[in-house]
Amino acid sequence: MTRLIGIVAAFLVILGTSVFAQHVTTRPVAVDLINAQGKSVGTALLSEAPNGVKIKLDIKNLPPGPHFMHIHEFPKCDPPDFKSAGSHFNPTGEDHGAHDHMGVPAGDIPNFVLTVNPDGTAHTSIVAPGVTFGSEKNSVFSNGGTSIIIHAVAVEVSASAPPRIACGVITRPQ
Repeated sequence: MTRLIGIVAAFLVILGTSVFAQHVTTRPVAVDLINAQGKSVGTALLSEAPNGVKIKLDIKNLPPGPHFMHIHEFPKCDPPDFKSAGSHFNPTGEDHGAHDHMGVPAGDIPNFVLTVNPDGTAHTSIVAPGVTFGSEKNSVFSNGGTSIIIHAVAVEVSASAPPRIACGVITRPQ
């Protein structure tokens, strides 16, 4: 009987550990944002949220006004144009023009425009609903990581996005 109790206790410990492990969250990730000259323009603190990834922005020294912000496909931020970050993070091949429908690229943040104050600062938080901290293909850590891009303005420029003025690499913490 004692042996049976020991086996049941060990099973419960293992079961409890695996259940607990499923609920362990990844710690927040701090992302340094740089401008085209390679100088800091603030930080983004990313953390898990129930329906995506929360991005808390602490911005300085950016042009005042509205700016688009997206998650891009590669963990690279080579100044001055940040084209090394690639296109919007889109692991499922969604239609980029479908912003008012459910099938938007994972890296898009619907209904969000970063508004920078006249003094060049912004302090805000937003949830990016199309991405996770997990191991799914829409994880910000997939393929070695992704990046955050802040664009010059919040309007489409012809058939492409506005110039990129800030970038930060997102990688899984070690």
